[in-house]
Amino acid sequence: MRGAAALGGTGAGARAAWIAAALGMALLPLAHDRYLIGTLTEVLIFGLFAMSLGLLVGFTGLVSLGHAAFFGTAAYAVGLVSTRVSPALLLTLPAGIAAGTLAALVIGVFALRATGVYFLMLTLAFAQMAYAAAHQWAWLTGGTNGLSGIPRPSIPGVDVGGAVPFYYLVLLAVGTAAILLSRIVASPFGAALVGIRENEPRMRAMGFDTFRLKLGAFVLAGAAAALSGALYAYYNGFVSPDDLYWTRSGEVLVMVLLGGAGTLLGPAVGAGAVLVLQNLVSSLTERWTMILGAAFILVVLVAPRGLAGLMADRWPRPSSPSA
Repeated sequence: MRGAAALGGTGAGARAAWIAAALGMALLPLAHDRYLIGTLTEVLIFGLFAMSLGLLVGFTGLVSLGHAAFFGTAAYAVGLVSTRVSPALLLTLPAGIAAGTLAALVIGVFALRATGVYFLMLTLAFAQMAYAAAHQWAWLTGGTNGLSGIPRPSIPGVDVGGAVPFYYLVLLAVGTAAILLSRIVASPFGAALVGIRENEPRMRAMGFDTFRLKLGAFVLAGAAAALSGALYAYYNGFVSPDDLYWTRSGEVLVMVLLGGAGTLLGPAVGAGAVLVLQNLVSSLTERWTMILGAAFILVVLVAPRGLAGLMADRWPRPSSPSA
């Protein structure tokens, strides 16, 4: 129940909706539409990326412009291990997650000593340092050319090279991560994060070590972003310094705000809306960014709580005596 609430709903109806959504995602590849499968795979990857930032923005009240540092670091780690050591999933995926999580720990220790706009600027500065390193360490990262030829992960006895098997691998990884994140935000730890968002001085006065709580949330968000970055490296087969640049962080922040912060469902909805709109409109006009910007402004004006909040307002949950 509490996990469903964290994702964006409560009660048997919400649970049934999530089961139906999971079945739908599992059955969609049967349509044998390669473009649809590829789009859904990308939506899942960036949905997890947006949920990881949503953990900071919506639950902890920490707005970051450096979240791409963990995404890109993990993608580079997967690319380097896959092309130079082995493409084995049990080797490349842990390497990517570990690299991104370690980057989150190091950046968090320093950035979380600041608050407000200073925290935002510190995260941006650290991400730009990672971007500069990827540019200058051409012997390792390929510089502006990036790393290409990253293979799909290898699993003994299982071929995930095709679009459909890889989609199911991504669906399993993202689904597992979403369940874990929902359990975390529905736990006492998640409640403490919300308390920090609402009134950090009061939480400190009550005896909570708010720095450690925020660092824990920062590292968890970095680990989830690292997982999405690792999956993106497999999916795209290529990683470049652009995956570390501040525009990547800004893109995922738009997804969070468009979908609605405060739940895990909102950022995932925002990621799907941005990617679908981008794929559809970019095929019609080169000025799709202007249309995306206009859509974002419209959502902010009409639905300040984002698309998820708008859906909740349209279809409110029925009240019950227990509620």
